[in-house]
Amino acid sequence: MCLGVKASYLGSKVLEAKYISKSYGELKLLEDFYYQFAPFEKVGIVGANGSGKTTFLRLLMGEEPCDRGSIDIGSTVRFGYFSQEGLSFDENKKVIDVVRDIAEEISLGNGKKLSASQFLTHFLFSPEVQHHYASKLSGGEKRRLYLCTVLMTNPNFLVLDEPTNDLDILSLNILEEYLVSFKGCVLVVSHDRFFMDKIVDHLLVFEGDAIVRDFPGNYTQYREWKEQQEALLRKEKESERKSKTNLPDIEPKKEESSANRKRTYREEQEFIALEKEIAQIEENIALIENDLASGQLEGSAIEQKCIELSRLNQELDKKAQRWMELGELEKK
Repeated sequence: MCLGVKASYLGSKVLEAKYISKSYGELKLLEDFYYQFAPFEKVGIVGANGSGKTTFLRLLMGEEPCDRGSIDIGSTVRFGYFSQEGLSFDENKKVIDVVRDIAEEISLGNGKKLSASQFLTHFLFSPEVQHHYASKLSGGEKRRLYLCTVLMTNPNFLVLDEPTNDLDILSLNILEEYLVSFKGCVLVVSHDRFFMDKIVDHLLVFEGDAIVRDFPGNYTQYREWKEQQEALLRKEKESERKSKTNLPDIEPKKEESSANRKRTYREEQEFIALEKEIAQIEENIALIENDLASGQLEGSAIEQKCIELSRLNQELDKKAQRWMELGELEKK
């Protein structure tokens, strides 16, 4: 069943980011960025770790100040914010009471209403589990309950930071159905390509160095476009190289013959090790991003974190490039 929840009224003026800038020391995340949200649009945010995606959300939500510029929010906007930082409910309460503290019922688009218990049931909390204390829930169940508390506030502008993390397939399908039918604005950060393809109209791509590309399409379309651009760039560089060296316009045979070769044993071990190293670097980047976003660091501590973040991002790019090179070779 598709849950067509009725969002609260959203006027023509939604949200305007007016030439905002944000840096941490030498690390520039945004510079004179402008964007005006239209009613009912659904925007995805993608980019490498450390490129400023979560910081951008925090700026919009007023959790961090802009270095320059301003955020102008329409008078009818009612945010529902699902953050990575985690839970915002009392775990010593029963699941049903956590939701009832927000609202006893929620209105649907067809004029009907769902009770708090019915809403929880739709999000896979059985009547029995609804009377368990929230502290007894698993990590994934707590994330799902947190999502319910956000949706029960009847927002008209959802801001979701990695909402699919720790959700099982059924919960993910329910969330997708909810967002597809949601009559309001959605701004979502996610690494889940399939989820993004189903939900968003277009993307804000954080490319690093304060560059944000507004791309009119979903994530798969963006990847296809990017691959085309990279292919064109490679072709231009190859043409330039040939023109300088007066080489005949033929493909190098060595590259053709090596393209299909198999990974050696040593390369296979390197490939496996790189996967683990990349995962560890991404985890370290996430920890530093959380430290920077906490607002508890000052002066030299911020600068040191930014330097380390920059170093880790460079290391990540290098290892990811090598991993992709090895991945193109066939496994023995």
